[in-house]
Amino acid sequence: MKIKTKWNLGLMYKSPSDLKILKDLIKIENTYDAFSKKYKENKSYLRNSKALFEALTDYEKLDGLPNPIIYLHLLNDIESDNAKAEALRNKISQSLTMASNKIIFFKLDLCTIPPSKQKVFLKDKTLLKFNYFLQCTFNKSKYILSEAEEKILNLKSLPSYDLWIQGQEKLLASQTILYKGKEISIGEAANKVKSLPQKERDELHTQIVQTLKTLSPFAESELNAIVINKKINDELRGYKKPYSSTIINYQNDEKSIENMVESVSKYFHVPHRFYKLKAKVLGLKKLQYSDRAVAIGKNNKKISFENGLSIIRTAFSKLGPEYIGILDTYLQNGQIDVFSKKGKKSGAYCWGNVNMPTYVLLNYADDIDSVTTFAHEMGHAIHGEFSKSQPVMYQGHTISVAEVASTLFENFAFEEIFTTLSDEEKIIALHDRISDDIQTIFRQIACFNFEVELHTKIREKGSLPKEEIAELMNKHMKSYLGPIMEMKPDDGYFFVYWSHIRRFFYVYSYAYGQIISKTLYKKYKEDKNYLSKIEQFLKAGESMSPEDIWKKIGIDTTKPEFFIAGLKSIEEDIVKLEKLISKK
Repeated sequence: MKIKTKWNLGLMYKSPSDLKILKDLIKIENTYDAFSKKYKENKSYLRNSKALFEALTDYEKLDGLPNPIIYLHLLNDIESDNAKAEALRNKISQSLTMASNKIIFFKLDLCTIPPSKQKVFLKDKTLLKFNYFLQCTFNKSKYILSEAEEKILNLKSLPSYDLWIQGQEKLLASQTILYKGKEISIGEAANKVKSLPQKERDELHTQIVQTLKTLSPFAESELNAIVINKKINDELRGYKKPYSSTIINYQNDEKSIENMVESVSKYFHVPHRFYKLKAKVLGLKKLQYSDRAVAIGKNNKKISFENGLSIIRTAFSKLGPEYIGILDTYLQNGQIDVFSKKGKKSGAYCWGNVNMPTYVLLNYADDIDSVTTFAHEMGHAIHGEFSKSQPVMYQGHTISVAEVASTLFENFAFEEIFTTLSDEEKIIALHDRISDDIQTIFRQIACFNFEVELHTKIREKGSLPKEEIAELMNKHMKSYLGPIMEMKPDDGYFFVYWSHIRRFFYVYSYAYGQIISKTLYKKYKEDKNYLSKIEQFLKAGESMSPEDIWKKIGIDTTKPEFFIAGLKSIEEDIVKLEKLISKK
């Protein structure tokens, strides 16, 4: 099979000069305009279920339009210096905002429907297809502003948020670190740290931190600006807590998520135990921040992309031909960008949209993490493909559910890797797997707690200087890392690099997803027929709330006990690791 390791964005548009971009933009503007003319004055859909069904059917069609902004965003993520694409992206973003403002009235009008009428519509069988959409809309109704105010918030989102984020990402993407006489991207350098001997690890970590510190004046302005902007938006809408809007938008139950955060925070003694064991094995009295993800032994196992691909194909083939078919199609079409390069965005992600090809971005580095990251992002992609069984309106999936799919597929890949390892390598791999669980669950909740305090302090004081932000970051990282970890003041400048804190409170979804995916994987291991339940979840898309999706396949995430059970399973893995190490 001939594969492509670079994105073929030509599946969408040939270049930023492609006339199809303008044609699609005009189509979007005309379609939005037609919807507005049809329903702006005719409000019968607010009173009649048949009229509402017709209006919702037309509204759903708006989601199926190709969106050139996605192409330009992806292009900038692999070519950060493509000024033409960036300029066009900003220009089109403004045009799309103006177009979307023409239809903003529709959901606002739905929110004006009296609660008594809302109940009638939710029980009406005529509207069954759109029942969950209406539920979500009605749940947000008390946070919706007037049409004029909503238009203003939409228009100011570019200068008050998007451009700040773009500037920060562009600045980071342009940075290089000198490593063994070669200039490498800051993302590649960050990936290398954990695999290096202690002296090299400390030296490279110090270089990264110092580079981030030099960028911190801009990051200080950027972070304060977007947090203050959020404060203004929250106050206008009536959100009482900084994280409320995120949880509602992710369609989770707020109390359930607060229970999870509280449970994980109470179990910080679990990672404390792990890092104490790590220090003992490494023969160190104290650990440095750069040591948090390092292996406990020298693992020379390199996994080339070709070998990593073979591992993932083997794992997916055991699940069924549909899984491996999706992977192979992506590779043949050029929907996976594999290797790091200067000017390319660091990290990894999967981006998809209705009626447009899905793309996966990697920065593959020939190690086990690269393979599991590959599987993680393909989990997102597979979730998206399975969700296409839903109507257009429900083909997406809320973030917290998406992270369940991605971390679940990590487990499938890890099992394949584990079978190829020697006994010594298995100890190291088990350690690394626990480390990954800790970073995905405990570290992300520590970050969530950091964000809560950051937003609270900025709201109280007006702004925070970079030194205080760095100090706050260290405080919360120390909370989960424990007393064995020796934090240097400059370690806190990793707030400059941590992109997720710009997507406010997004990080809770990692912990949520990991705990749930561990449960799904355990059930699958106990009974392979449970795959049908997993597929039921994958195909659900956004057709019901996350809590209802889990209940339908036999999992209740509304109780704190559910999360505690998942945290205890990690502690059990640590005990297992302690025993394996003691036998050496």
